[in-house]
Amino acid sequence: MHTQTRLPRKLPDHAPALAMAGVVIAILFFERRRPARKLSRPLARRIGRNIALGALSMGAAGLLESPLARRLARSVVKGRSGLVQQIPLPHWARDLLAVAAMDYTIYLWHVATHRIPFLWRFHLVHHLDRELDSTTALRFHFAEIIVSVPYRLLQVRVIGTSERALLLWQRLFFMSVLFHHSNLRLPDTLERRLELLLTTPRMHRIHHSDEVQDTNSNWSSGLSIWDRLHGTLRARAPDDSIRIGAPNLRVEDGNYRYRRH
Repeated sequence: MHTQTRLPRKLPDHAPALAMAGVVIAILFFERRRPARKLSRPLARRIGRNIALGALSMGAAGLLESPLARRLARSVVKGRSGLVQQIPLPHWARDLLAVAAMDYTIYLWHVATHRIPFLWRFHLVHHLDRELDSTTALRFHFAEIIVSVPYRLLQVRVIGTSERALLLWQRLFFMSVLFHHSNLRLPDTLERRLELLLTTPRMHRIHHSDEVQDTNSNWSSGLSIWDRLHGTLRARAPDDSIRIGAPNLRVEDGNYRYRRH
């Protein structure tokens, strides 16, 4: 009598979306139960502004970036073009390499948004938030998303990112950005260990400081290794000593006055 081997069930298509929703809910819950900093500005007003900016940005990404990038990713695999597609490894290994390369090249893009005046004009909107929590992760100018589309396509083409790797990177990137912008206080030992591999909330709070030397550091979005390799990792600082905001931003007569650093 033969015993039929039962194959593992395929995860439902909506499983990744449910997992991401669970991460979002957990971060929103715990950053309010264990806040790293006391937020002094009206919460509802900030959340409304950040969500509105985020909706425009996600709309721009959904209409332009995602369709173009996914179409290119399919053609990259079909034509075996791009760096990782030339490596004789299993598909899953090439995908992991592509995800890491996407993370590294996003580090380079982040540096560019601070160094190039035209890009900084749009990225500044993200740094104008005078508080920092998970809603800040949504606060991007939609024009920054639009001007980043050619760079995203260049990433996919040069790296050889498959559609599967692109989707995986997009999900990991979103969760990472939400996590390291959160106002979540982690146990010190845990945060120190996480910093060896990942960008943590404490690391990114330093990047959102209104001091130029702090803002010009900790540019990693996922893996923290890129800051270590480039010497842009800035040491930990007490949360209460960090003033969140954009460098050279001053309030005069109730209005923002900004001088490019």
